[in-house]
Amino acid sequence: MRDDDLIETESRMVGQRVREEIARRRLSRQAVADMARISLSTLEKALAGTRPFTLATTLRIEAALGLVLRPSAAATITPAPDTAPESMGAYARSAVGWVEGRYLTLRPSFGTPDAVYACVTTVRWLDEQGHLAFAESERVDARFEQSGHVSMPNLSGYIYLVTNTLGQYRLMILARPDAQAILYGLLTTLQSGQGAQLIPATCPVALRKVTANETPATGLIAPGTAEYDTYRDMLSRAIGEDFVRFHALGAKHNGS
Repeated sequence: MRDDDLIETESRMVGQRVREEIARRRLSRQAVADMARISLSTLEKALAGTRPFTLATTLRIEAALGLVLRPSAAATITPAPDTAPESMGAYARSAVGWVEGRYLTLRPSFGTPDAVYACVTTVRWLDEQGHLAFAESERVDARFEQSGHVSMPNLSGYIYLVTNTLGQYRLMILARPDAQAILYGLLTTLQSGQGAQLIPATCPVALRKVTANETPATGLIAPGTAEYDTYRDMLSRAIGEDFVRFHALGAKHNGS
């Protein structure tokens, strides 16, 4: 056993906690490995018990999931505040409980014209960190699942879902829910271009809270599928009812 390996009992407990979080958040193991910046092989071997969790690997997973996995560390932690940092809007936990839950998340497909792309976004309070966080799941391209923190400043009244991966940002700006309890807004991200090229892209999004016994259709929702008209109509409202606006220069005119 290396000096930085966790002892066997600690490693088993860490593995159990990670498996529970993967199941509860409906994350893939690949997504957890990507978030923690470790290889899938390293994670799989540690979860299978064929090699122990190292301290470095455990710390990376703790940072990615926003919780403490080591029993010895959890026992010495001071309880987190019930108010988010000022950088996230200084919101109190008691004031944002209505945001927590699982959301069907819709946006236009970047690769298939007229199709809608659907996944699930879970928003919950992190006791250990003292703020709201989000994580995507049920994406067909699981390695691109996003997670991060939630900002809710009183100044604008909007909800910001922020991914920061080594300084690379992805941002979703959402208005407060409408009469149908749907959140409309904009997603700004990077879209795959030719080869390894990435291109800044933005599009409307719509988030509807999922009920306890509901299993919404996710993935690529193409014209002609059962959910297409409902999903397209919901997403179209973002622009049609002025929840978001796109501004561009008009065509250049010749002459005076």
